[in-house]
Formats: sequence, C-alpha cells, structure tokens
Amino acid sequence: MRPGIALIGRLVCLLASIWLACSGLPAQAATTERIVVNRFSGVAIEGFDPVAYFVDGNPRQGTAEFEANLWGAVWRFRNEGNRASFMAHPEIYGPQFGGYDPADIARGVVVAGNPRFFVIAEQRLYLFSREDNRDAFAANPERFLYEVGKRWPALQDKLSQ
Repeated sequence: MRPGIALIGRLVCLLASIWLACSGLPAQAATTERIVVNRFSGVAIEGFDPVAYFVDGNPRQGTAEFEANLWGAVWRFRNEGNRASFMAHPEIYGPQFGGYDPADIARGVVVAGNPRFFVIAEQRLYLFSREDNRDAFAANPERFLYEVGKRWPALQDKLSQ
C-alpha cells in the first residue's frame, strides 16, 4: 500500500474515533460573550442552576441530565421543574447582565461574576466577582443599578454575540 493512502486511512480512523467518543456527550451551544460561559463547553455560570438561587436560597450545581440551550449558552438544572421554570421565564431566573458583576459594570468594565457571590434584589439574580462588590451592591442596589443602566448598553455592544 502506498504511504499516502495509509496515512489517509489512519486519519479517517482517528476522526471516526473522535466523533464516536464525542457523540455521547450532552449538546453544547456556541459560546457567546453576552452571557458568562465556559469558553470550551458553552456552559453558563459554571453549571450552577439559576433557579436554585430562588428556590433553595443558595447556589446549587445543575447536572448534564437537565440542560437547556438559550441565548447561545448551555444552562444546567437540578431537576426538570427548575428547567421548565427557567424556560418559561428566563428573564427572571437568568442572571442579570449575563452574569457579569454589576458593581464592575457601574465602573465601566465587564468582569465575570462568580456564581458563589450573589444577591437576589427585586426578584432578580445578580452575580459578583468579589465578596466586597456583593456587599456594596447589597447595601444600596438602586445606586448601582442607576450607574449600570447608563453604562451597560455601550459595554454590551462591545461583547460578541
């Protein structure tokens, strides 16, 4: 057999093996900058269940068994009920500003929020990059939201879809 044909045959086998290995994985969305996602998997907010913040009062890890694709991101949930609630009202359960820290946005920069630092204010979920940002926001959310309202549209336009 000619060396070129053997090399092509090995390449085809390698690609088929990779395809078979990946075919059992959960569906993944294309990544976006508008939502804080893992750039390799497309999973939003580190796989935490956004509805659990409201139901349980704490961050809880979702599972690949209960996923939904929305806004260019993969969202994970603890159960079917949480997934259904999110899909019915993503504007309520999804983190505001795509999961970016509103305290940083108020300063004119976008920094990914950490799902472990959160506040629920006015029935909306906010994630923060640092505990001190969370604490400052919790003390006076109206002040931060006023500043964010002025800066977020321009900052959001700079993020890729």
